[in-house]
Amino acid sequence: MTEAVEFETARLDAFLRGAVPGLEGTISLARISGGQSNPTFFVTYANRRLVLRKKPPGEVLPSAHAVDREARVLQALAATDVPVPPVVLFHAEPDVVGTPFYVMERVEGRVFDRCDLPGASVTERRGMYLAFAETLARLHDVDWEAVGLEGFGRPGSYFQRQVGRWTKQWEAQRFREIPELSRLAAWVGAHIPPEDGVTAIVHGDYRPGNVLFHPTQPHVVAVLDWELSTIGHPLADLAFSLIAWRSLPEEYGGMRGLDLAALGIPAEDEFVAHYYASRRRPAPRLQPFHLAFAMFRFAVIFEGIAARARAGTAAAANAAQVGELSVAFARRGLECIVE
Repeated sequence: MTEAVEFETARLDAFLRGAVPGLEGTISLARISGGQSNPTFFVTYANRRLVLRKKPPGEVLPSAHAVDREARVLQALAATDVPVPPVVLFHAEPDVVGTPFYVMERVEGRVFDRCDLPGASVTERRGMYLAFAETLARLHDVDWEAVGLEGFGRPGSYFQRQVGRWTKQWEAQRFREIPELSRLAAWVGAHIPPEDGVTAIVHGDYRPGNVLFHPTQPHVVAVLDWELSTIGHPLADLAFSLIAWRSLPEEYGGMRGLDLAALGIPAEDEFVAHYYASRRRPAPRLQPFHLAFAMFRFAVIFEGIAARARAGTAAAANAAQVGELSVAFARRGLECIVE
C-alpha cells in the first residue's frame, strides 16, 4: 500500500539525475506506508533502486526528525560490522522536496510489523531474534570515536539528560492529562542510576520492526530508522528492545501472552543473555529503571504522534489511533517499577 506524495516528483527527478550519475528510465516514486515519523519513499529507476527519507512537513519540535543525523550515523557505520543501507547523498535545503532529505540504496529483505514475525518459520524466528540480539551487541561494541562520531552526542550523564529531554518533550506537546504517565515520569526522574562512564552508539528505536531481515535466511541485513540515534548508554537500547516481550499484540505488535516456545521465539531472559554473550566489551546489567525509562520514552513518543495528529502533520494516516498507545505504555512502565 502506498500513500500520496506531498512534493513534485519532477523536481526530485531532475535533482537526482544531476546528483547521481547514470540513472536510466522513468522515475517511480512510492511512499512507504506504516511509518510514524520521517516520511520514507521508494525511488526506483530502471537501473537503480533507492530510498528517500525526509523531514515531515509543517512545524516540528527542534530536536525531532533529524534526517541529517540519520545520514551521518549511517555513513559512519558503513565500514563496521553493523549492517546499514549505504547512503547515496544528503541534501540539507528544502528546495527539492520541501524539507531536508537523504537518499540511500534500497536493501532487499523482510520487514515485520509484528514482533511475532508472521510468515517466518519456527526455526527462522529463533535465528532472527538471536541475530537481532547479536546485531545490537555489535552496534554497542563500535568505537564511536574511531568511526568519526565525535560530537554526535554528549558522553556521560546520559539518563539524566534523557529523562530531562523526554519530560520536556512531553510537556511541549501536552494536550491532555495522563495520570499514569505523570506518575511514571516522576518515578524515573527520581531513580536515575549513578553515572558509570559507559558510552556507545545508541540506535534509539531498536525493535524488530526497524530491522531488515534477509529475504530467505534468519540474518539481519540492515538496521533502519536511525532518527533517534546518539552517543549514549547501551542499556537504553537493550531495555527498549525488550518492550516486545512486555506489551500485548494490540500494543504496537508486542508478544505478551503469546506462546513464544511454539512460535520459536526466545524468552526475554534468553534474549538478554544472548546479547550479553555477544558483547566484546564489558556491559553493565539491566535494572528496573532502564525498563521503566524505555516505557516512559515510548509513551512520550506515542503522545507526540497523537499531538501531531491533532495538528494535522502526522506521517501516518492512523496516527491518532496509534497515539492512544501512550496510555498503554505508561501503564507498562508502571509495571516495571520497584517501589
